[in-house]
Amino acid sequence: MDAILVLCQGNAAMTPPAIHRWIKTDCGRAKYAELAARPGAMARVRLAWFVLIAALRDWRLPDQPGGSAS
Repeated sequence: MDAILVLCQGNAAMTPPAIHRWIKTDCGRAKYAELAARPGAMARVRLAWFVLIAALRDWRLPDQPGGSAS
């Protein structure tokens, strides 16, 4: 699970995770990191549901600093 958190948080020396292309707000990225750290099948379903809804809500927003360049 620690690897997922490292990927979510990003690092200045590394490129940001691909999920930042879809979830653009700071609070959404924080919630993603929280949900990604939870174990269990229902937690994965909740995470998938969150990503779907967050991506639909954020698709019109411009990329935030720290987002992917793609």
